Amino acid sequence: MSSTVILCIGAHPDDVEIGMGGTVALHADKGDHVYVCSLTEGELSSNGTVENRQKEAEASASQLQVSGRYQLQFPDRGVSRTHHEYTNLLEIIRNIRPEVVFAPFYQDRHPDHAACSDIVRQAVFDAGIKKYPGVEYSAYKTDSLFYYFINGFDIPDFYVDISSGQERKESALSCYESQFVMKTGSVATPLTEGYIESVRSRDAMFGKQAGVRFAEGFKNASPLVFSSIPQRRTV
Repeated sequence: MSSTVILCIGAHPDDVEIGMGGTVALHADKGDHVYVCSLTEGELSSNGTVENRQKEAEASASQLQVSGRYQLQFPDRGVSRTHHEYTNLLEIIRNIRPEVVFAPFYQDRHPDHAACSDIVRQAVFDAGIKKYPGVEYSAYKTDSLFYYFINGFDIPDFYVDISSGQERKESALSCYESQFVMKTGSVATPLTEGYIESVRSRDAMFGKQAGVRFAEGFKNASPLVFSSIPQRRTV
């Protein structure tokens, strides 16, 4: 069976793990080539430093056993298609040629998550334009774009059973100690107030809806089309 190339993009280090860390772990174990990309370094986060967060992100990527991790340098709270890093995002897509791309769901309380969702949607489109100026590698059209949830949720279009990957997901999230652990000198934020537990509760709720122990929910960017009736199965 051939492997699938998957690109998971977030605005900040830890976004992908929050929304789809279990799915990442399962597909990595399956032998798929899973890549994670953070658009910003999260330099405006209330806790932690850029340097520390990079170490945490690398540790998390190791836990999930991803094929590679990309760190772009869009400004935190300044994710824009007009920024020069947009070209680098297009080149990542064209270079690794993912069949599936994931981005944050656009309805999110954090403006950067909504901005990331929009810029990824545009990048997936622009990467397929042969005459797009100033971009290396040949044009490439991604098959599918899906959205994962970070803060809050909507009714998912489909679920992934992560019952066997939930522990790995939480281990990966725990690597971001600067964000999720209240220590001396830390500033209280929604992330330090039992955030990992709330993520687990959401995954359990999605699991209950899907008839499994834990699940992650996703939205489609466009209608799903099948060549035959799909069968219910786990990854």
